[in-house]
Amino acid sequence: MSFFSKLFGTTTKEEETMTNSKLKIGIILGSTRQGRVSPQVGEWVKGIADQRGDADYEIVDISEYNLPFLGTTDGTEPGIAAWNQKLASLDGFVFVVQEYNHSITGALKNAIDFAREAWYNKAAGIVSYGSTGGARAAEHLRGILGEVKVADVRTHPTLSLFTDFENGSVFKPQDLHQTNMTAMLDEVIAWSGALKTLR
Repeated sequence: MSFFSKLFGTTTKEEETMTNSKLKIGIILGSTRQGRVSPQVGEWVKGIADQRGDADYEIVDISEYNLPFLGTTDGTEPGIAAWNQKLASLDGFVFVVQEYNHSITGALKNAIDFAREAWYNKAAGIVSYGSTGGARAAEHLRGILGEVKVADVRTHPTLSLFTDFENGSVFKPQDLHQTNMTAMLDEVIAWSGALKTLR
């Protein structure tokens, strides 16, 4: 709010829009396989995020869009348009990433490739898991996000299949991850708000 607005109690249309519209952050589940644990991790992320009240957070499950492999069809499947519309409606992202052979899943890479401008000038955080916390997958994802003009934030919660999952299937995160989650979300919100001014 400007000085005169504070003084006289008036706001411009632009100020009203900025005040009344929360950022929209999508929590993207990066796996589509049967028996995946990413929905559990996504719900944990959303539970922490929703307590903040600083944005509207929603889980975005790429498996619901039934995306074909890029380049194998004529591109008219309804899921492709719906996927792009969903991404375009969001201001930032938190990727829930699992490590497969030292990288991200093919399904996530395919989903990223199915959009272009819908990614531009937005921010993202990464929550990864795997035998080494999914760190190598997260590093691969950072390079891909840079190509589609998504600014990834530095803080990165890493979850271990050995200490944060019971029998490798029931998600029971250690309390220490709360600190990194909070810091990562702080950065995602700050960067998402800043980058929104470029769009």
